[in-house]
Amino acid sequence: MTMPTRLLTNGKIWCGLKEGFTEAVAIEGDRILAIGTAAEMAALAGPQTDIIDLGGKLAVPGLNDAHMHLHHYGTSLVQLNLTPESGVRTVQAIVDLVKVAVAAASPGQWILGRGYDHDKLAELRHPTAAELDAVSPDNPVFLTRTCGHTTIANSLALQAGGIGNETPDPFGGKIGRTDGKPNGLLFENARDPVRAVIPPATEAELMNAIEMGGRKLLSYGITSVMEAAIGINGGEVELDAYLRAREQNRIPLRVTGTLMGDLERNILDYAQSKGLVTGVGDDMFRIGPVKFFTDGSAGAGTAWFSIPYENDASNYGVRCLTQEQTDELTLAAHRAGYQIAPHAIGDAAISMVLNAYEKAFAELPDPDRRHRIEHCGWHVPDDLARMKEMKVIPAGQPTFLYYFGEGYHTIFGNERPQHCYPFKTWLEEGLHPSASTDCPVTSPDPMPCLYAMVARQSDTGKPLGTAQALTVAQALHLYTYEAAYGVHDEERKGRLIPGQLADIAVFDTDFFSVDPEEFLTAKCLMTLLGGEVVFRADPA
Repeated sequence: MTMPTRLLTNGKIWCGLKEGFTEAVAIEGDRILAIGTAAEMAALAGPQTDIIDLGGKLAVPGLNDAHMHLHHYGTSLVQLNLTPESGVRTVQAIVDLVKVAVAAASPGQWILGRGYDHDKLAELRHPTAAELDAVSPDNPVFLTRTCGHTTIANSLALQAGGIGNETPDPFGGKIGRTDGKPNGLLFENARDPVRAVIPPATEAELMNAIEMGGRKLLSYGITSVMEAAIGINGGEVELDAYLRAREQNRIPLRVTGTLMGDLERNILDYAQSKGLVTGVGDDMFRIGPVKFFTDGSAGAGTAWFSIPYENDASNYGVRCLTQEQTDELTLAAHRAGYQIAPHAIGDAAISMVLNAYEKAFAELPDPDRRHRIEHCGWHVPDDLARMKEMKVIPAGQPTFLYYFGEGYHTIFGNERPQHCYPFKTWLEEGLHPSASTDCPVTSPDPMPCLYAMVARQSDTGKPLGTAQALTVAQALHLYTYEAAYGVHDEERKGRLIPGQLADIAVFDTDFFSVDPEEFLTAKCLMTLLGGEVVFRADPA
């Protein structure tokens, strides 16, 4: 047998759901060479083999965040951090951060921020344009709620987007109003006029964001991601940034890129002109599915449901597309050979997507296209059978249970949250569900995600369908193998078996032998990508 270039030994190494544990892993180049007992692997080592002593720590396949926004995450690292985890717990705290940013900015410079959650602010409300105007009279302000589907803009930003007292709500969007006048809140498509006038990021800035965000993800043990929306804000330049970053070896981890194919935000013609369809690329950057939006987010009250929200009997959410538009977008991508991954959270949106898939498969059958539904938060029971029939993959976010579970109880009452994101049912029914964070919607830290899958509780202890709790092995399976399966990559990565890529994460906590609460403080100690150590925690 070939001599290994690196050997990991003296640890608890989880290789996969079916494979279980091993004592040591031998690596040759960027691939797993062999797995077995410490003695067996030691016998393979030669004088040039680099031996890493795991010191009894847990090693698993590199984690794969199956739905997140890499370049947006990198960009968010240099914008105002409004997340609850950063200490932003009041409207005044948001206003104060804007005030500080304005003091350092030139007049007219945009003030951008992201991550506030009005459900976790003491006032239980969004900031208002008037409050932002008071500290930013000369700078347009545009702050995005944690979900990414709602923003608050000050008056200058509204004016820049041409939004005034007489501006009607667009289809698929809603302008927040107080006494008939815009109050700064913009939901879904109503944000587009303002976003259109914000100076776009350059290709160089996007490349920096990709690199910065990717290096940060490696420190969490994340070695692969599905970038969930290339072209959503910057159009073609976002795709160019990924292609150029790959040429310059500036993508730090493996990326499958989802291309925007929505009504307005659509780069498919450009991608096809370059021959970029699903599957094209290499192990560092590969083209994945096509995405469009059918509704909003539950936390923002814009996910589209067939029954109203508990806290507002007039609200069914926001429908971003008609059935006809959904059919047209689906057929166009399906005919062109793309996998499809539309955003749909509410049951009405999910049903609409499945209707479109049925029409697409009737015209052009393809038993292994692996069309997806991103989020797939709440679906009616009958749609489970339709998903199985068409082998549709539900790509949910366990981290939503942790961060937004308290809010789900507020807007839906105590019963409906028990039926959201049924990962156990999906897994047992063979639907290949994956795990992800939707970062920067939530933190990319995988620990709350693992905790939510196993404990099915919010960060405040609210239960969310405890019958859907997974075992630790099942949870890791969703975060590794199933995430790879979701983008046709399960033969290359997701398990520690001979022939697969040597992507490995080592943690300071044995998830298999502690209470789930201890997951939340666990840290990554080491990350290997293609057999190379790309992250080591500071020994201190």
